[in-house]
Amino acid sequence: MGTEWVWIKRYAQQFEACAVERGDTAVVLSETRSRPEIVETSRLALQSLGAHVVDVVLATQPNPGPLPIRSTGASTAVAGNTAAIAACAAADFVADCTFEGLLHSPELPAILADGARVLMISNEHPENVERWPHDPSLADRVAAGVELAKAASNMRVTSAHGTDLSVDLADAVRVGSHGWTTEPGDIAHWPGGLVLLFPAVGTVNGRIVLAPGDINLSFKSYIESPVVIDLVDDHVVSITGDGADAVLLDEYLRSFGEPEALAISHVGWGLNTGAHRTAMTAFDRADHNGTEMRAVAGNFLWSTGANERAGRYCRGHVDIPMFGCTVSLDGTDVVTNGELV
Repeated sequence: MGTEWVWIKRYAQQFEACAVERGDTAVVLSETRSRPEIVETSRLALQSLGAHVVDVVLATQPNPGPLPIRSTGASTAVAGNTAAIAACAAADFVADCTFEGLLHSPELPAILADGARVLMISNEHPENVERWPHDPSLADRVAAGVELAKAASNMRVTSAHGTDLSVDLADAVRVGSHGWTTEPGDIAHWPGGLVLLFPAVGTVNGRIVLAPGDINLSFKSYIESPVVIDLVDDHVVSITGDGADAVLLDEYLRSFGEPEALAISHVGWGLNTGAHRTAMTAFDRADHNGTEMRAVAGNFLWSTGANERAGRYCRGHVDIPMFGCTVSLDGTDVVTNGELV
């Protein structure tokens, strides 16, 4: 299937928000398993803005197992390739169309070092972007959320289902993404609209209870039965429940043989009022990466796996948006029972 003009226009609008201008050098970074519609739409949109476009296409690296990996933001496509890194680093703008995205890839610092701006485009069918009009006010909401997070020393997350999680924010990294970037040496992911905190070592303790309707984005599936997850000093120590959700999540994370896969990567909350939890029901799993679900306004998002702040890098990873939680910073709610304050 080829690209549609409506997708090109929407991509061009997002690239314009990233300050792409006529005469800029833009790299479309992809790999052999990238979605062709994303690559083509990115190229045409950048050309429509008058950018000088360079295609950098890498061979997708084999997955050594033991399990498929999805939706990590830790692409292995670059694989230390110095020519690819140099091409991206020399560009004004990089449209990241890799299968997993560069967000947690070890090559990202070298790509950003000379001021390149990177927009990570989720590996989803471009039809999704028709529903995501550019919302300039989202940047203000995210910036306000980041400032609240920077001023806080503790996050507490509770729910009617039994979640009670405490996060000591001392030395945590607080960041936000609204879905575009104009800053040299910065990366954003599209769609955006969330605040993320990467806790330091040993700062997350308590219990998470997943309820029906919460989402395991690595599986691209909605939780159907309660799952109880206990955490001590960042690490998941038990995953229990009566249904398949608990069994499969526990087995998936332990199968990688990496203690880091059972440790907290990040916590945060969504602020994108244009994102919808139910959107995933309308797409085959191959056509949806769940990035929108991370940003739904009022969701509590947590993840296991790579956490640069804690010095942890690994392949095992899950992202789980939860709905109906209360998220408070130093005792003041930013989300109450799933509603954004």
